[in-house]
Amino acid sequence: MAQFLLETVWLVPSYALIGGLLAVPWSPGIIRKTGPRPAGYINLMMTFLAFVHSAIALQATWNQPAQEVFIPWLSTAGLDLTIALEISSVSVGALCVITGLNLLAQIYAIGYMEMDWGWGRFYSLLGLFEAGLCALVLCNNLFFSYVILEVLTLGTYLLVGLWFSQPLVVTGARDAFLTKRVGDLFLLMGVLALWPLAGTWSYPELAKWAATANVNPTTIALVSLALIAGPMGKCAQFPLHLWLDEAMEGPVPSTILRNSVVVASGAWVLIKLQPVLSLSPIVSSAMVAIGVVTAVGASLIAIAQIDLKRCQSYSVSAYMGLVFIAVGTQQDEAALLLVLTHAISAALLVMSTGGIIWNSITQDVTQLGGLWTRRPISAIAFIVGTLGLIGFPPLGSFWALVKLADGLWETQPLLVGVVITVNALTAVSLTREFGLIFGGKATQMSQRSPEAHWPMVLPMVILLAFSLHLPLVLQSLSLLPDWASLNKDVVLLLIWSSISGCSITGVVYLGNIPKPIRLPWKGLQDLFAYDFYTPKLYRITIIFGVAKISQLADMIDRFVVDGIVNLVGLFSLLGGESLKYSTSGQTQFYAFTILIGVSVLGMWVAWPFWGVQFLNVISQISTVG
Repeated sequence: MAQFLLETVWLVPSYALIGGLLAVPWSPGIIRKTGPRPAGYINLMMTFLAFVHSAIALQATWNQPAQEVFIPWLSTAGLDLTIALEISSVSVGALCVITGLNLLAQIYAIGYMEMDWGWGRFYSLLGLFEAGLCALVLCNNLFFSYVILEVLTLGTYLLVGLWFSQPLVVTGARDAFLTKRVGDLFLLMGVLALWPLAGTWSYPELAKWAATANVNPTTIALVSLALIAGPMGKCAQFPLHLWLDEAMEGPVPSTILRNSVVVASGAWVLIKLQPVLSLSPIVSSAMVAIGVVTAVGASLIAIAQIDLKRCQSYSVSAYMGLVFIAVGTQQDEAALLLVLTHAISAALLVMSTGGIIWNSITQDVTQLGGLWTRRPISAIAFIVGTLGLIGFPPLGSFWALVKLADGLWETQPLLVGVVITVNALTAVSLTREFGLIFGGKATQMSQRSPEAHWPMVLPMVILLAFSLHLPLVLQSLSLLPDWASLNKDVVLLLIWSSISGCSITGVVYLGNIPKPIRLPWKGLQDLFAYDFYTPKLYRITIIFGVAKISQLADMIDRFVVDGIVNLVGLFSLLGGESLKYSTSGQTQFYAFTILIGVSVLGMWVAWPFWGVQFLNVISQISTVG
């Protein structure tokens, strides 16, 4: 049975796709008698089947060599587009994470969107998201990975814009879509430019080609820079990071997936392309620089935010920045471990705060407080999610961060300092958020904010238990680094940064210190609070430039292109109006007119020949004279 499920594990994306398609009839305007709930239950059942299928297949594939499945699609003119799928412990394990988190998110959505009119459409889009993510982790071909990433970009736009009657939602969906499209456009350029160099889009064949490739350094640098642009957009890296903040306007259940596995889709492609990207030292340095700027910058920005969703979105960007550092320094195993541990903890954090957004008047953290006694389960989930996201032993991210820092200790100690700094800033940010939400006395906005009902609490408790047992799961799968071989200095530095960040911030935000806390220099605080003025910089540069170019194109279109067409039409109209008065109805007149027209046309066609003859005659006359 397990072997059969392993051989058919490539069908797992079909479960979610079928569930999404079956939910379409319950969208508004098609089926109304039963209400929209059957759409959610169908998707829930199909996702559960996908999770069970993946979990059983994972047991069968563990410690087994990777297998490839080829599905012929198009072969013409020397171009072979065969859908290649990789069935390995890593890819099937990723299927378990995706389907498991989506299953919990769909149960959570039953409670969160209980009375929402867009239930059917929402669950259909969740099915599309799950199918795309599952197909991406199985896909072993760069071209089809790009196609799947485009589908995920469309899914992001539709999910964020679910409540399209709200102006902020429409703006957020548009900005998220356009920002990710910028990265996707450059990624397409890189995908197409890589084909003439390598002659393949298969990841294993690209790795073999990269091992012996002899290409122009400038060419491979430009191609690789284009290839990392797509993952930059998906992972919300600077300067394509603003879309994740805008996407928070969507429903919280979709944010569970977005903050955990959707942002990791770009990191997955980045890890697959690592052999090609390592051909150019410039690109490796660029990835490290992008990761450092985003990780440190986003961590500082998160500390100065007051919106509940924005605090978490910038923490996600910071963590993905660490993944960029890991890939740029060829730490692929650390990057995969970072992606896994972050997905679990980030999803738990969103679930713990989603109930607060659901039944509270505001999501401004400065207006909340005192929710520890009213929402103890959410508070415990937030604590575990926080400890699971920072270097706090023995929870998941501790091992990922130790593995990354240990690999950089000998070669790039400055990057170890970056990792420790980002870890400390993340601890400060999340502890500050916890203190403002759950600590202190209840405010007017949080006096009547009880714990959410069971459909939202149940998946949160399940994920809470899994987060606590994640180290045991990793140990049973032999994914934890050997404790004896670890650098004890790195371990102590990470633990010290986590404890100091949490304790100092806890004293500030759980004590009697007057709030809000402000930095001595207001300009620095505004710099962090307003995202380093990145939105304003975009408005006065890119948006202003695009607007002026669009206005110029509009003027050319209206006054030049349309002007020429309108002028021709005007001449035709005037010519027709003038000719209608010259018609007499006599046949000989029409024949004479046709004869004149043919004569003029003949003279015009034959003019080059007669012109040459005329010039010859003139030259002969001048010679005789």
